[in-house]
Amino acid sequence: MGMVSSERTSVSPSLSPSQLPTPTTPKQHGLTKPISVAGPTEVDWQRTRELEKFLVEAALYESEEEAAKREEVLGRLRLIVKDWVKDLTLLRGYSDQMVEDANALIFTFGSYRLGVHGPGADIDTLCVGPSYVNREEDFFFILHNNLAEMEEVTELQPVPDAHVPVMKFKFDGISIDLLYASISLLVVPEVLDISDVSVLYDVDEPTVRSLNGCRVADQILKLVPNVEHFCTALRCLKFWAKRRGVYSNVTGFLGGVNWALLVARVCQLYPNAIPSMLVSRFFRVYTMWRWPNPVMLCAIEEAELGFSVWDPRKNPRDKTHHMPIITPAYPCMNSSYNVSTSTLRVMMDQFQYGNKICEDVELNKAQWSSLFEPYFFFESYKNYLQVDIIAEDADDLRAWRGWVESRLRQLTLMIERDTFGKLQCHPYPQEYVDSSKPCAHCAFFMGLQRKPGEVVQEGQQFDIRGTVEEFKHSINMYMFWKPGMEICVSHVRRKQIPSYVFPEGYKRSRHPRLTSQQQSDKQSCEDGDACQTGSGERCLKRKKEPEAVQQDRPEKRQSISPERSVPSSLSSRIGSNIELINSDKKVQYQETEVGDVSNGSVITSLASEVGSCEDIGNESVAGSCEGNNGSVDGSVEGSNNPGSSQSDSCDAESESLLDNGRLKGNGVFQNGMQEELEPNAGVGKAQIWWVELTPKVCRNR
Repeated sequence: MGMVSSERTSVSPSLSPSQLPTPTTPKQHGLTKPISVAGPTEVDWQRTRELEKFLVEAALYESEEEAAKREEVLGRLRLIVKDWVKDLTLLRGYSDQMVEDANALIFTFGSYRLGVHGPGADIDTLCVGPSYVNREEDFFFILHNNLAEMEEVTELQPVPDAHVPVMKFKFDGISIDLLYASISLLVVPEVLDISDVSVLYDVDEPTVRSLNGCRVADQILKLVPNVEHFCTALRCLKFWAKRRGVYSNVTGFLGGVNWALLVARVCQLYPNAIPSMLVSRFFRVYTMWRWPNPVMLCAIEEAELGFSVWDPRKNPRDKTHHMPIITPAYPCMNSSYNVSTSTLRVMMDQFQYGNKICEDVELNKAQWSSLFEPYFFFESYKNYLQVDIIAEDADDLRAWRGWVESRLRQLTLMIERDTFGKLQCHPYPQEYVDSSKPCAHCAFFMGLQRKPGEVVQEGQQFDIRGTVEEFKHSINMYMFWKPGMEICVSHVRRKQIPSYVFPEGYKRSRHPRLTSQQQSDKQSCEDGDACQTGSGERCLKRKKEPEAVQQDRPEKRQSISPERSVPSSLSSRIGSNIELINSDKKVQYQETEVGDVSNGSVITSLASEVGSCEDIGNESVAGSCEGNNGSVDGSVEGSNNPGSSQSDSCDAESESLLDNGRLKGNGVFQNGMQEELEPNAGVGKAQIWWVELTPKVCRNR
């Protein structure tokens, strides 16, 4: 009692308010206050150690030897570009002093700059040169020729017409993506702050895009609370995205910078979280995120240099973006403009899957390995588009494949456009090679399904023959086309998927052991109902029929695999009824059970594909919050499980995610989306202006 008494009298009532100790407010990272500042428990540290052990065993870290070799290659590349600029300076008649001072710098960005690259990953590099060395001739012609003459350089591929012009090659076995930026200086200083906005003075748009890769990477590292925890969480989630088939910017999913920005925002919302906590919170936050509300690490800066920044109020095109993830460096852009309605749906499904596994991990019902189970794309749909890319040799195929792959997203958008969104596409980013073909070959696949919830009339068809022809016509506009470069687009059923796409060269059994993701999906199926799980995955529980009925049932006819060579005259007609047109012969039949196919077969009903599936729409994902008492972390009140993190109890005290979000009569959003995921957010203009443009999303509660 005496000790308590002395403690109570330690703060004398005679002290003035100014003399009393003031509580320290946590540092704010990003636009809003954090959701939770709770630190890790011993259980969280144990989970983090297990996660890091899994990442090491999965060989996601490069060896010291490979790291040293990368540094050596970068050093040699720096010497090459300096000599290149000095030669050009001398060639153009500048003074001896100018030749001596002539300089070019190499910067890195992407996964290498962020410290999350793995074995065999490429190095994203930027060469910064003086104003008199241009991209079109000096970089893509003279430097290209210099590199082509070097023994160490292989697979040299210039891509001058890309959104960000790039030269790809391997230097002594290390993959390099090299960009070029000519800044408005006659002499590039040895020490250059590329984050300073002054480097953008008097440069063109492609140069701005080239510079922004480095500028964005630097800003990300400055805006996260703990770089080490950020890097571990990002490495983990990039690996997860690749395993689940959603890592590819060019295909319409998310690339490295997109995933980095998403993870960085979660780090800001949970500044004291460690990697295992960050991974779990990542899925909880983005499962409930209401797109197209943007993800931003900082306020959008509008400098007076005249470059366009992402602003749906001024730019009509920005209003059409489905999943805005805004870069933090001026000029702020949407890094995920490639995302379509279909690819957003696929990613949201995968976020749901990741969230369920992380919940099981926290309840000690699953291991981290369950999170990284591969996505069985070829067991997820009944119907696919197969895009075969053919060239005379490997070098031609490399260039031709790069062009076609960069345009595959357009095929997805065209199909969505021409079918009014009723036919959904799931492009799969992995390429497959048929080594038995005499020519150089690779193939990409797209899963097809009718939009869940759509009412289809009998005989209704979606005719995409014209869509496919339009796509092929745009592909054949390739300015570097050579004889032998061909593309074939064909429709195949699940049973007709070629064997070379499977790792062991053969298909899995019809009734494989259910994975953890399928086990959780199966529980939601009713007897006799088909349910959609993931992106086209489905399970079907049937009531057992009497044995007599089963014995009297006629045998199904045997499947006949089609020939793998696809005639160039082939086009596809796909929809609720799908037809395969081969020359002037048209075959059509009624779709039966999975596996009942024939050569040249035609699918005529996608209606049974989704059956009585519930509509998993994209307009509102807030419904996934039900049952978690409105907290972001979805913690279970009163849980006695020793594996539950104590930080969840802190999160549960945050304001309800779904309360008080309303649109006032003038269309201004009040206490809305920002407070749902970030309950302490201010009501400043920077936080709410985009929501005024999407009132429908806010009303769907």
